[in-house]
Amino acid sequence: MTTTITVEGMSCSGCANSVRAELTHIPGVHGVDVDVSSGTVTIASDSPVDDEAIRAAVEEAGYTLAG
Repeated sequence: MTTTITVEGMSCSGCANSVRAELTHIPGVHGVDVDVSSGTVTIASDSPVDDEAIRAAVEEAGYTLAG
């Protein structure tokens, strides 16, 4: 299963690494693909990932979800 989100404020590979690292700590997540230029992040998981877990991980990395 994949989930795509938009993250505000990412501007470099360091940003991408921070977001990726936090999201991979969510149980069931087995892959995270970050596209800094579009601000999108695609999360691959075994089952649906809780929206609040995603929001918390992105905020822990220092960014915010768009919308």
